[in-house]
Parts: sequence; structure tokens; C-alpha cells
Amino acid sequence: MPYADLILETDGHVATVTLNRPEKLNALSRPLQQDILDVCHELKHDDNVRAVVITGAGRGFCSGADLTGPRPEGTPEQTWQQMMDEDSWVGRQARAVYLIDKPVVAAINGVAAGAGMSMALACDIRVGSENARFKTVFVERSLAPDAGMTYFLPRIVGSGNALDMILTSRNVGADEALRMGLLQRIVAHEKLVGEAQEVAALIAAHPPIAIMMSKRSVQHSLDSDFEDQLRYEIRAIEIGRRATGDARESIAAFVEKRNPRYTGH
Repeated sequence: MPYADLILETDGHVATVTLNRPEKLNALSRPLQQDILDVCHELKHDDNVRAVVITGAGRGFCSGADLTGPRPEGTPEQTWQQMMDEDSWVGRQARAVYLIDKPVVAAINGVAAGAGMSMALACDIRVGSENARFKTVFVERSLAPDAGMTYFLPRIVGSGNALDMILTSRNVGADEALRMGLLQRIVAHEKLVGEAQEVAALIAAHPPIAIMMSKRSVQHSLDSDFEDQLRYEIRAIEIGRRATGDARESIAAFVEKRNPRYTGH
């Protein structure tokens, strides 16, 4: 389907989503937010897509909410009720990115701020160029973080680093982000998207159900104890071992000394 404020391209089993409001550093307008919800739904249900790359056009990844756009209509009480609703825009956006059953690689080409930083945190792997920088922003707007930031950030960098970034709202550059674990790797700016696509292609070459269950298992571990996680791992392994033809194909390919041909079934 056509999108107003993003570009969707597919190469083999890898889909690349480019936020496309470069004149606004890809700030999240309501139309762009709707595009993100729609493209995540499309990619989640497209069996040909096995891994996703998200990046931004121009100089930035995403500068956060578009504060220049029209404000929500209604009384202040209604607006605050909408903001706190679990199905608010920011909550739905975080959920849509996080719950794609395929690995999502963020290619951070510049600033990732506010809800744009939250979107990067919701991705599974973050590759940045030397121009990548992160800024939480929210306290500067007299707001607490949203779009999943207080869930993702402490789990990625630890509570101390998360509070440092949130309460100071300082810029964190690429090198510090790499040390913190915000980025998994830094590459030359001109090679950024290609590198992210190579990571996604490497993932997409593996059996899709094994990849999906691996991602789900790691996500499940963030809110489970050790014994519960062991039980979840056993269930995930059994799904991959007994319920898929890909499991049989992987063994056959190994025995026959050939490259496997995975179908996702």
C-alpha cells in the first residue's frame, strides 16, 4: 500500500522502512505515526519479509513528536485522558514496532530524540553512523518519557545510565552510545543503511520460525524469573523442532552438505 510519509522497499526477504520527512528531521506527525502503525501491521503479516530495517531520510533518524502540527482537539481533561490511555498514539507506536515478529534493525543516521529515540529503542538491533546521537528531550518539555522509553532504556543501558540520560536530557554521541550498549556497532555514515541491510539479510537467511521464537524468548526473559524462562525456552525449542519443515530441512542440508532452503513452515 502507498504511504504518505515513509518509503517501504523490499529486497529479497529484507524490508527497509525510511521515515520520509527530512525537512522536519522526520518528526512524528499524526500522518507519519499512522503510516508507522500501518507499515508495521503490513510487515508483521507479510510472510516474505523475514527482517526489517528502519532508518530516516536526510540528516536525522527521528527528532520526536512534531510540535509544529495541529494540537489534539477537546478539553484539557480529555486530552490528558487520551495521553494516559494505554491505546494512545505513543503507546500504539511503541507496541507496533516492538511486536513485529521479525527482527528489526534501526539504522541511526543522525539525531534520535524523544519519541524518535523510543522508536529506536523498540528495535532489536541498533546500527549507527558517526553522526548518530541520542537525546531524551522529555523533561525539557515538562514531560515524563513516553513511547516505551522508561521500559526499554533501563533494560538496555541500566537504570543509572537511563536516569542520567532522562534527567539531564543531554546529548549522547555515537561513541558513548556504543559503550553504553545503545548501539551494537558504528559504521561510516555513507555505509550505514547498507550495513544495516547486511545485518538484516544475515538474520533473514536463518529459519524464520527459529528467528521469531528466539526474539520472543529474549523479550519474554525481560519480565520473567529464571525457572519461568527455562520453561519458555523448552516450549520455543519444541515449536522449532517438531512443528516446522525448516527443522528437517536444516538437518537434511547439513547431511547433504548444501545450503538450506528455508520456507518459514
